[in-house]
Amino acid sequence: MPSPVPWLDPLLIVWFGLTALSVAYVAWDAFTRNPELKVMKWGWLLVTLYGGPVMAAAYVLSCQEPANERHEDFVRPLWKQAFGSSIHCMAGDATGVIVAAAITTALGLPMWQDAIAEYVFGFAFGLLIFQALFMRDMAGGSYWGALRMSFIPEWLSMNSVMAGMIPTMVVLMSRDMAAMHASSLRFWGVMSLATLVGFAVAYPVNLWLVGVRSKHGMGTVRALGHGGHDMAAEKAGAAPMTGMGHGTMAGMAGMAEGPSVTPAQIVAMAVLTLLALGAGIIVATIGGRWTM
Repeated sequence: MPSPVPWLDPLLIVWFGLTALSVAYVAWDAFTRNPELKVMKWGWLLVTLYGGPVMAAAYVLSCQEPANERHEDFVRPLWKQAFGSSIHCMAGDATGVIVAAAITTALGLPMWQDAIAEYVFGFAFGLLIFQALFMRDMAGGSYWGALRMSFIPEWLSMNSVMAGMIPTMVVLMSRDMAAMHASSLRFWGVMSLATLVGFAVAYPVNLWLVGVRSKHGMGTVRALGHGGHDMAAEKAGAAPMTGMGHGTMAGMAGMAEGPSVTPAQIVAMAVLTLLALGAGIIVATIGGRWTM
C-alpha cells in the first residue's frame, strides 16, 4: 500500500538527525557546564531525545547558564521554573508512555487498550521513579514521604500530558498503519510530536502548580545540594523546604511567603485537567479509530 505522505520519511530523517545533534549539545552543556540538579540534567536529556531541536531551544532559553549570570538568578522567573517542572514531568511520563506504546503495538493491542496502558505506565513511571525516587531527598530522604507529596501534583500533570498525547497518537496512527509499529520511523515521529503537544498542554498546569508551591521547578546544586534540599536550612538545623526549585535563598524565601494551595483549588484544577483529558479523548474519537 503506497504511503499517504511519501515525503514524510525524508523529513523524519532530517528531524531525527537534528534531534541527535540536539541531544549531543544538551548532554554536553548539562553535564559539563550546568550546575542544575542531576535529575534535571537527565530530564532535559530525555525530553530533548523525544522533542528534538524544539526542546533543545527550550533548554537554552530557560535553563542554560549564561556567561554573565548565575544559574540561580537566571532560572528565578516563574515561567522558567514552570519549564523545569514540566520537563521533570515529561521526562518520567513521556518515557513511560513511549515504552508502553512500543510494547502494546508489538502485542497488537487495539488503540483503546494502548491508551489505557500508556496512561497507567506513564503515571506509574513518572510518580514512582522521577518524582518519589529521584526527589526523595526533598522529603527528608523518605521515599514514601516523597510519594505522598508528589501524588496529586503528578496526577494533575499526567492528566494534562495525556490530554495532548492521546489525540495526537490516536489520530495520526489511525491514518498511517506504518506508524503503528515501533520498527517504523513514523512511529517515533508520532511519539516525538505527541511529546511536544503533551508538553504544551501540561505547561500551564505546571505553571500553576509551581506558583502555588505544589511542585518544584529548577534549582542548582550550589544552593540546594545534590539531593535538592535546602543547604542553608540544613546548616542552620532547620527543616528543609520541600517542593522548592528556586536556586537562591532569596528566591526560596519569596516563594515561602507566597500563596499556598487550598483543597478547593486542588479540586478545581483536578476538574479542569479531567475535562482537558476528556476533550482529548473526544478529539481522538472523532479523528481516529480506537479499535485498530
